[in-house]
Amino acid sequence: MSRSSSGYHHGDLRRALLDAGTELLEEQAPARVSLREVARRAGVSHAAPYHHFGDRGGLLKAIGDACMGDFVARQEEAAAAESDPAERLVAVGEAYVSFAAERPHAFALVFDPELCPPQDPGPERGPLIARNEALLAECVAAWLADRGRAAEDLEALGTAFWGTVHGLATLVGERQLELAQVGPALRALVR
Repeated sequence: MSRSSSGYHHGDLRRALLDAGTELLEEQAPARVSLREVARRAGVSHAAPYHHFGDRGGLLKAIGDACMGDFVARQEEAAAAESDPAERLVAVGEAYVSFAAERPHAFALVFDPELCPPQDPGPERGPLIARNEALLAECVAAWLADRGRAAEDLEALGTAFWGTVHGLATLVGERQLELAQVGPALRALVR
């Protein structure tokens, strides 16, 4: 077999590169992820990532998109497991913070404004962000309805809850709070 054809033994080289990049991201910060190391881990030439992602930023953006998918799915699963509206909000918040605590480099990549500009998230990340926003809006609306309140404050309360949860994730990540403190804090908030 020639060297040029041996790089395609994966079947889905793009997926293999993303998997290798995600694995590397679990070990080190996004700033330290290199195309060369991703290629080495995937067992392909160092030029292979360039063919699929263009450059390091393209690879990191694609990994970030995959991480965002995992992040949203974790929150959706947590919400689906709870029927009480207040507990559903708590579960979503706990899932958000636990993702940040367990996968800090992936969490950093999800919110990197250079790879995912807030006003232009891109065709892959945009729908994931919309799913996450819809989940939060649905949970807050159900919580308001359960308390006999109109949804007129829905956007403001959603923003406040997101800010609170993101702040808790930051504090847990900086070891200022323990993960075990998050649930009680959120329950006190939604009582």
